[in-house]
Amino acid sequence: MSLISILKKKNKKLLFTTPSHSGKLCIYHKFYQWYRSDISEVDAYNPQEALENAEKKAAGIYGVKHTHFLTNGSTSGIIAAVLTCCNPGEKLLIWEKAHPSHENAGKLAGAQIIKYSLLYNKAWGIYETINNTEELIQKHSPKAMIITSPSYEGIASDVQKISKICKKYGVFLITDEAHGALYPFSDNLPQSAVKYADFTIQSLHKTAGGINPTALLHNNCNLDAAKSLRLINTTSPSYPMLATIEANINYLNSSKGRKHIEELISSITSLKNSLKNIEFYGDDVTKILIKRNGLSGFELSKKLFEKFSIEDEKTNEVSTMLLTGLGTSKEKLLKLQYALQKLDKAI
Repeated sequence: MSLISILKKKNKKLLFTTPSHSGKLCIYHKFYQWYRSDISEVDAYNPQEALENAEKKAAGIYGVKHTHFLTNGSTSGIIAAVLTCCNPGEKLLIWEKAHPSHENAGKLAGAQIIKYSLLYNKAWGIYETINNTEELIQKHSPKAMIITSPSYEGIASDVQKISKICKKYGVFLITDEAHGALYPFSDNLPQSAVKYADFTIQSLHKTAGGINPTALLHNNCNLDAAKSLRLINTTSPSYPMLATIEANINYLNSSKGRKHIEELISSITSLKNSLKNIEFYGDDVTKILIKRNGLSGFELSKKLFEKFSIEDEKTNEVSTMLLTGLGTSKEKLLKLQYALQKLDKAI
């Protein structure tokens, strides 16, 4: 029985349990269906029956030893992975400008945090991938290392190569793949870390159509992350959110879902090919990182917003990044294409 089936069955019960709204009282009527599915007594980190089966099925889809469903975002996955790998006093390598969860995880584990730097690409105002893994490991002898791949802007690391180096020195590799949840389902996107890193964390809500803050922790080593997850997470996770994770993965792995991803990639590729003066950069086609000669990134962002009501995800002094995902329709991309074509010819 699937998680969604359990929700439907539970909705037929006369509930005298927590949560006390009992699937009836709703502070906002449009949330009624959500409240009906909000039930208790589901321990996500000691999974039984439906949840256990759903996570086992997910692990099979991703080709890993275990997949944990997360209802507290990728942050909880990062923290759990570090707590699982590092004992107090052991060294943890993190990027100096990484997501705050990387350093916070090290602090919670009592690890000795060592920060590494990445090459800055002035032409685009972004950071490139790590290229001195072996040198860092030889110098610091860490217990674990966290890399971010892809970066916010869609720059992907050679995780397979980095993994081989880490294994050579007995270092646990944790990959923050929060922005790469679509990667395992398309050959036209960068290679996913799931089969190479010891732990890979993905955010379903960022690009893969999931609701905030659903995420996944993939475990490909012999350590048990469940204990760490129990330590940092609530014992009352959202059952509706767990069900959406199951549905989300099933969709991504379906022929319909994979076709959806390829259509998104094709539409973005067509958009790029229609422009002459606007430049693009990055490994991940779904992250539209652009710049235009004669305009700063901030000026480009301002023109998109003021003239076409298009709001970008991130802007720096050089470039602008527009984020796409499963929720990005062809119509939406056509409007962006129209706006960029106007700006392409404007100067």
